[in-house]
Amino acid sequence: MRLIYQSSPAVNLASNVFVNVPVVLQFDETPLISVVSQQGLGYTTEIPIYRSDGTYLAKVNGTRVYPTDAGKSAGIKMRSLPNLTVCELEGRTLFEVHHQPGDAFRLEAELATPTGYFVKVSDNPLPSLIRSDGQSLRVVGGLMMSGNVFNGGRIGILLKSDGSLALGCS
Repeated sequence: MRLIYQSSPAVNLASNVFVNVPVVLQFDETPLISVVSQQGLGYTTEIPIYRSDGTYLAKVNGTRVYPTDAGKSAGIKMRSLPNLTVCELEGRTLFEVHHQPGDAFRLEAELATPTGYFVKVSDNPLPSLIRSDGQSLRVVGGLMMSGNVFNGGRIGILLKSDGSLALGCS
């Protein structure tokens, strides 16, 4: 996923562009990637980081990662490398923020949901949904989306625990 601070929010996710969509990716009732306004900067993303047991560990706001009290107690760690911030727990990478020239950044993550599912977000044409037992759920018969623009709507991609998917929800 890539976001550039700008006056009109546009997020590139899995080769698709979401413009003026406040929740880009949601799992059941939990927003996983939201667009928020930052005073004086324009727009950026906000992403909650959960452990597979549902513990809310941290919040990513743009290129910054803020551990929650539960995350601090669990031992969440941040590593800063050249052009990269890594969020780790127990030696496992939970989240990476790749800093690019200017205000752009790219994120790669396997986002846990509060109910133990994982959503893998990368440059693939559609986020992957993985059950808590490690089995991949086949979303909409293997639908591939690439190069689309979603303009407006309340939720861009809504993934559900039953493997169903809704796009452009109002």
